[in-house]
Amino acid sequence: MQKIHAAITAVGGYVPEYILTNAALETMVDTNDEWITTRTGIKERRILKGEGLGTSDMAMHAVNQLLSKRGIDPMEIELVICATTTPDMQFPATANIISDKTGMRNAFGYDVNAACCSFLYALTTGAQFIETGKYKKVIVVGGDKMSSIMNYEDRATCIIFGDGAGAVLLEPNTEGNGLQDSILRSDGAGRAFLHQKAGGSVKPATIETVMNKEHYVHQEGQTVFKFAVKNMADVSAEIMERNNLSSDDVAWLVPHQANMRIISATGERMGIPEEKVMINIQKYGNTTNGTLPLCLWEWESQLKKGDNIILAAFGGGFTWGATYLKWAYDTK
Repeated sequence: MQKIHAAITAVGGYVPEYILTNAALETMVDTNDEWITTRTGIKERRILKGEGLGTSDMAMHAVNQLLSKRGIDPMEIELVICATTTPDMQFPATANIISDKTGMRNAFGYDVNAACCSFLYALTTGAQFIETGKYKKVIVVGGDKMSSIMNYEDRATCIIFGDGAGAVLLEPNTEGNGLQDSILRSDGAGRAFLHQKAGGSVKPATIETVMNKEHYVHQEGQTVFKFAVKNMADVSAEIMERNNLSSDDVAWLVPHQANMRIISATGERMGIPEEKVMINIQKYGNTTNGTLPLCLWEWESQLKKGDNIILAAFGGGFTWGATYLKWAYDTK
């Protein structure tokens, strides 16, 4: 019996129209273009504008695009996993809302929240349903409306994040292409350095928590940076070693777009030259769970069947991981 791999067979992406530039941020908070660019590599980011719009609305565009490109009916989708840190609401799951907005009414769905690593966690989880033969068509969405939890008076965080969403379709593959291996890790002690203080069951929303601005992202940048540089680079190198891959064997590194210095450190640790590293942080910033699928969406036309691709991410929690996959198709 042939081994079944879960292969990505289509990609969709969406970023909002509104562009928030470094120059615009200079008028909002004590910062400047040079300071932002040298420390993060970011020049601009997209922001979702409009009353009542959330993560599901961006995801809806990405999923509809994916379905159209693949030429399949939304009723064929059996499972939807949404990787997000900014769900539309506490419940129901954003995956359920996406399914409703796109007509995927035969699918069951749920959300995964592992901060910036959610997409990797969700991709690996979704792959299990394909590999066991349980399902034939699974959609994994990664998206965040980070502007909804940004304090635009905090220059340490508001310069980094943007909004966006991407989606991939997983289907069975018996040619050896698809997900090959994943290494996923977490360390809950890291929560002290990157979290949202209020809004959960430990500290529910009150007038005081809102007035104290405790519903925004809190990050201790230097600590997070040090952990991210080491762990994202280490796990990426580890997955190469475990699968006997040299830097020449890897066609593309797809790193989480958190910080240009973290991306560079990961590439250097793996021995991957910059021309083989997907980088769009300069125009989208850190879209959290949107970064990895948005990279695949933008580079799709350059990907070739059989390409060895490493995806790597690091997020609050702390969470981190790397996934090795073989690309399953040539873009028509």
